[in-house]
Amino acid sequence: MIFTNARLIFPDGIRDGLEVVVEKGKIAALRERTPFRSPRRSAARQAHGRSKEMVDLHGNYLAPGFIDLHVHGALGRDTMEASAEAFQAVCDYHASGGTTSLLLTTATAPMDKLVVHAEGPFISKAKCGAQRAEFIQNPSRASVQQLLDRADVIKRITIAPELQGALEAIENFHIHGISVSGGHSDAWDEEAREGFAHGMHSVTHTFNCMSSARRRGIYRVGGLLEFALSEPRISCELIADGHHVSATLMKMLYRAKGSGGICLVTDATAGAGLPDKSQFSLFGRDCLVEGGVCLLADRSALAGSSSRMIDLLRTMVMEVNVPLHEAVMMATENPAHAIGLEAKGCLKVDADADLVVLSPELEVLRTFSGGQEVFSL
Repeated sequence: MIFTNARLIFPDGIRDGLEVVVEKGKIAALRERTPFRSPRRSAARQAHGRSKEMVDLHGNYLAPGFIDLHVHGALGRDTMEASAEAFQAVCDYHASGGTTSLLLTTATAPMDKLVVHAEGPFISKAKCGAQRAEFIQNPSRASVQQLLDRADVIKRITIAPELQGALEAIENFHIHGISVSGGHSDAWDEEAREGFAHGMHSVTHTFNCMSSARRRGIYRVGGLLEFALSEPRISCELIADGHHVSATLMKMLYRAKGSGGICLVTDATAGAGLPDKSQFSLFGRDCLVEGGVCLLADRSALAGSSSRMIDLLRTMVMEVNVPLHEAVMMATENPAHAIGLEAKGCLKVDADADLVVLSPELEVLRTFSGGQEVFSL
């Protein structure tokens, strides 16, 4: 296929006059737009096997497909079901929001239930949020080995760096190619710094369920939040749904980290895509959808978001005043870099043809994964 008549979104800006050539699921070329060919000539060339399908995008935006590093579910389905049917339902729904790659994320659960992005069980009971406290544990060598035995499918793990045994665990995960993210943590500044020194290079849903500046004796000391804001090599997840974090805090994060230090994540749970007042379960915890966000049934805590990646992108552009190309970078190149996906999150030759077509109003019109259309409005 040849995608033409589009405004291409790159990390450094938006460019007109280019077209994208796709062959065998990969981007084969980025080139100047070719002159329009008549349908008769195109058909003739196709008959001789030399033509490609021309996809006229009518002046809409073309961006890399979005990459969601933190998603639990959608449409009443949850990753903890561990079934192909549930995974397909989750992926199909999020494709409508422009997502072409995602890390199916587990809840804090018994060790034998965990795969992919493991959020817990090595987290702080003081910052557990909607996670189930009864399954929280310190990272013993045996429990860490259980996860390392699945290092081929676990791409990311959230851990509280202050826990006993956490530093050794962080180093082990890092050595085995698993991205380590600090989160659900009550760490002091120096504990967070030690985690970073051992291989913790990200933080999970910044501002949510993490320690911040407080008094220790007569002195005020930073927490995981302030360490993440101050360390340029830390990548910060952000649930930019307009509920988890206020616009002022999102602006503060943007000023501190810039466009290159933020990864937009939905943290979407099974309530995503369900009508308001719908009820669902988060690994045994009763939850509901209310006012555009997911809550525990007793309304004592947030229980993930009901958003898609495109919703976060709009929030960053419209409420945080981030330029569109920078917001797209937070949803594509940054998360790809965070987990080492060299062939995703970019518009360049030899990259996977994971693409999303956006209207000027930032609605997803079409989504392509490996050159195959997986969503059309």
